[in-house]
Amino acid sequence: MMTSKERFLAVLSGGIPDRGPVTTHWITPYFLNAQMGGVSAEAFYETMGLDPILYATPHKPGAAAGDYADPRQKEAFFLESRRVVSDQWRIFKTDIPGREHPAARYDFVTPDGALSMLLESDAYSSWVVEPLIKKKRDIDLLGKYMTSPLCDVQTLNRQAEQYGRRGLVRSYICCFDVFGQPGTWQDATCLVGTEELIMETYDDPKWVHELLGILHRRKATYARSLRGAKYDILELGGGSASSTVISPKIFDDFVAPYDAELIRLAHEAGQRIAYHTCGGMMPLLERIAAMKPDAMETFTPPGMGGDVDLAEARRRVPRHITMIGGFDQGRYFERCTESQTRAEVRRCVDAAGREGGYILCPSDQFFDADPRLVRAFADEAHACTYVNGKLACSRPETAAGSAS
Repeated sequence: MMTSKERFLAVLSGGIPDRGPVTTHWITPYFLNAQMGGVSAEAFYETMGLDPILYATPHKPGAAAGDYADPRQKEAFFLESRRVVSDQWRIFKTDIPGREHPAARYDFVTPDGALSMLLESDAYSSWVVEPLIKKKRDIDLLGKYMTSPLCDVQTLNRQAEQYGRRGLVRSYICCFDVFGQPGTWQDATCLVGTEELIMETYDDPKWVHELLGILHRRKATYARSLRGAKYDILELGGGSASSTVISPKIFDDFVAPYDAELIRLAHEAGQRIAYHTCGGMMPLLERIAAMKPDAMETFTPPGMGGDVDLAEARRRVPRHITMIGGFDQGRYFERCTESQTRAEVRRCVDAAGREGGYILCPSDQFFDADPRLVRAFADEAHACTYVNGKLACSRPETAAGSAS
């Protein structure tokens, strides 16, 4: 019997585990509070019988003189750590009353002027109302003054040591302060707006590459700092580079050149990369694989707004690349029977995991789910074991159906 960490690492290294790992992506606070009584993520994994993941993201000031941890930061947004600022790159938050949703303006103050973004939030998420980049030369302030955080390797390794063999230790390539994404293109869409950036790839591609280069240099600095960090895998990418948002040509010209280099740098630092594409993937499978990630996710099915045929994806994705995801959490974590959830588990594992190389996981986060169905999801996956390197599910489907 393997530990969860051994099970994850066996799959990520091309081996065969005792059974297929079963887990989730980052668990939303909304779900933990609304459906689980406010338990911790660790308690959720244990209660549900899932293979756990520790998301640890300690950052520290970079090598530039005058960088320091932001003393004004009171909270960290999703995909954010402790912000790194300087006397030439200061961040101020101002709450904006009287709006339908709670709102705040973030001002990024430099010696040559200020940039600002306006965010709104609800119980589920946050979104950009006014993007940071409003004029093209606003990016000059980023290039001149934006700080570059480093991985706090010492703190991360202490956290990994304390976590032990319980599960996977995971993080992501650094994002823009307050609101960003791990992928270079995805970070840029958060600052400019997705539709606006797509249009600029036709109207002013040189400017788009200039912006991507500024953000890429920051991420590359972070990727180089990962040497010695005891991560098991880090995330890169994001949904705005999916085929339901951009064309394969935009991917080739504006996504792959930057993110492939980040994957190379992460590999040089001894790290694995999972390339995250929540949305359409089928026209991009070979393009993503060509960037040489260690894993690909989320393999979103049509019912969740994607386009993935999981069995066809497994045929096209090289065997040495682990596939993560593919489970339709919208349909099978809500308003269905346990038998239907269990049957979908079998379908996913049979389609993508017959010879290993697959981590069963929902196709990204979820906010509402029936805990009873999440338990059935994990329990059915436990029966998907391997004998002599081949999938050998130990529970007959008739028994799975009678469980509900």
